[in-house]
Amino acid sequence: MTGAGGMLGSDLLAVLGGQAGARVTVTTRADLDVTDAAAVKAAVAGHDLVVNAAGWTDVDRAEACEAEAAEVNGTAVANLATACAATGARLLHVSTDYVFAGDGREPYPEDHPTAPVNAYGRGKLAGEQAVARLLPGDGYVVRTAWLYGEHGRNFVTTMLRLAAERDTLEVVDDQHGQPTWSYALAGRLVALGDAALAGRAPAGIYHGTASGRTTWYGLARAVFGLRGLDPDRIRPTTSERFVRPAARPAFSVLRHDRWRLAGLPPMADWHEQLTEALSGDWPAPH
Repeated sequence: MTGAGGMLGSDLLAVLGGQAGARVTVTTRADLDVTDAAAVKAAVAGHDLVVNAAGWTDVDRAEACEAEAAEVNGTAVANLATACAATGARLLHVSTDYVFAGDGREPYPEDHPTAPVNAYGRGKLAGEQAVARLLPGDGYVVRTAWLYGEHGRNFVTTMLRLAAERDTLEVVDDQHGQPTWSYALAGRLVALGDAALAGRAPAGIYHGTASGRTTWYGLARAVFGLRGLDPDRIRPTTSERFVRPAARPAFSVLRHDRWRLAGLPPMADWHEQLTEALSGDWPAPH
């Protein structure tokens, strides 16, 4: 597994640690340079399944450093896919909703045409295309979105921090998506990997997001409510008030049809996931 030091990677380690008899090799950015094809080839040798949780995740910085971001999110994925193809290993690669334009009105199916609106999305799409080209029968792409978790900087932890610093918060209410708990996604990735190794899951694209939908404003209110804080401290605003270097998709709601082909149900509703996530030892409310 690559990216073991990140938010999702940390949760993958926790899930895999509960699997009896699982033999897992983990690498962090310090252990493996995924842009080094020779190093990747050596690291993949002897493994049946490779989970790629590594990636360039700074969406705004990617606008100024597109070549570097594309190397990590695109070229490095091609390195992994090439190494897997050479040994017969399966590759499970984590991608993003940012491969879509975000101008839809209905949830995007897995085969919807892609049209990224920023540098980050273009790099991630290149990674997806590398998996499809090099591993048509053994490559799995799982697109996720609005990911949050205990082991990294994300929207939920930011809301909990800002709750202690400000009386009120303005949060955009015109971007729609599916907040997804990284621990829940980690469990789904492990289940998909098991199904892939058992020959029960067809290769291709899967959408790894929570069911249901909300806005960032709706998510912020839910976070406050679940922590016993006053949700009315959250005020709605528009994306125009928060201009960022990278354009954000306004609509990031995904369909989950292909899970049934792997014998797996769609992931739980976003509010159910959030409720379970915040029942743990997250930062105390203020």
